Amino acid sequence: MELDAAILSRIQFAFTVSFHIIFPAITIGLATAIAIWEGLWLKTRNPVYFQLAKFWIKPFAITFGMGVVSGIVLSYEFGTNFSRFSEITGAVLGPLMAYEVLTAFFLEAGFLGIMLFGWQRVGEKLHFFATCVVAVGTWISAFWIIVANSWMQTPAGYELVDGRFEVASWMEVIFNPSMPYRLSHMLLASMLTATFVIGGVSAWYLFKKRDLAFGRKGLSMALWAALLLAPVQAVVGDFHGLNVKEHQPIKLAAMEGIWPETETGAPLLLFAWPDMEAETNHFEIKIPKLASLILTHDADGELQGLKSVAAEDRPHVPLVFFSFRIMVGLGVLMIVAALWGLWLRRSNGNFQSRPFQWLMMLMIPSGVISTLAGWYVAEVGRQPWLVHGLVRTMDVVSPLPPERILFSLTLFVLTYSLLFCVYLYFMAKLIRKGPPDMARLEQHMIGVNAPGFALEWVKKLQRDVVEN
Repeated sequence: MELDAAILSRIQFAFTVSFHIIFPAITIGLATAIAIWEGLWLKTRNPVYFQLAKFWIKPFAITFGMGVVSGIVLSYEFGTNFSRFSEITGAVLGPLMAYEVLTAFFLEAGFLGIMLFGWQRVGEKLHFFATCVVAVGTWISAFWIIVANSWMQTPAGYELVDGRFEVASWMEVIFNPSMPYRLSHMLLASMLTATFVIGGVSAWYLFKKRDLAFGRKGLSMALWAALLLAPVQAVVGDFHGLNVKEHQPIKLAAMEGIWPETETGAPLLLFAWPDMEAETNHFEIKIPKLASLILTHDADGELQGLKSVAAEDRPHVPLVFFSFRIMVGLGVLMIVAALWGLWLRRSNGNFQSRPFQWLMMLMIPSGVISTLAGWYVAEVGRQPWLVHGLVRTMDVVSPLPPERILFSLTLFVLTYSLLFCVYLYFMAKLIRKGPPDMARLEQHMIGVNAPGFALEWVKKLQRDVVEN
């Protein structure tokens, strides 16, 4: 079989960006959670909040480092594998990437050291400020990356000069039609990803009957967060879908498996097997007219289908179709887990149900998987366009020997697989080690001149642990 340089370049970029997105999806939410815990500790002096912040700051540091290292590669791939794309869009995307570095990366780097190593070297309020700055930095970083990606999805504020994009309005470039929806969707996804990592690890401590106060508090807060964030994400996702319908109708048709040029009263497909050659679906399980009702607010509303454009202008339908259902299915499962947790909280005040603990542990990767599925919907659904409707992916691929791309792809797969195994090993090691013990916690609180009632909290916590 003859190697195709364009396909190999696309596979390589898809693999490296998929690996990278795992880590920001965790760190954005985790940095926010650590800032909340540290703030609650300063306000209440409840040492469990301090335990949570001290414990999760190490997994955050490892994950943050993995995200930085894997993200650097992506910038180089634009130039090496898609050189023509960098040439024609550099005036728009180049400054956006620079803004991300100047406003977010330097901000995070400047205060990360204080956050990680400044517990007993600076005042507690200054440390809390540093933690908040790092958390805000992760949000700003997500903002600029989503701005750049959203401009590629729904380009605006540009003019073409000699085949190259020039900026006509930075406000329109930044606040392009899909940016607010995609930014909200991504930030909520990151919060949910961290929420279920925290909740699942906390459930593991309860399952093992160790560090019970720490586990109960972490799981309780994670479930409250899930109860709030998961339904909000469903609503934001619905608004995002309406935006896709307006600006990228073929992507929406692939998500919903709609083949006719137009379809009125389109059903919602719970399951189907899209066949791109036959241009139809097999084994459909559907709810009549529900897709039209959701997307047009009219049961007989009209939706544009895949056959309204030529076959070469359609994305890979099965990948988009199934990725969308994985994302939505996991979102529904998150809501179910949050509601089950609420029922347990109201019925017995704790989370001793072993099946529930198992569910929460199994849900640890759910946020990462759903985030990846959502990115596949967004990126694969945009194909064959790199800048929607204006620049085709195949037209901007660098003329590289396919053997070299295959070699670099193989190296990426081997290296990243090894890195991910090392990452999981150290994460598991930190989890098995557990949170700081009470004696060390008490010494630290004395070291930062905590008021006397804070030490009473420590003693109370010690009694609770012994009794349980």
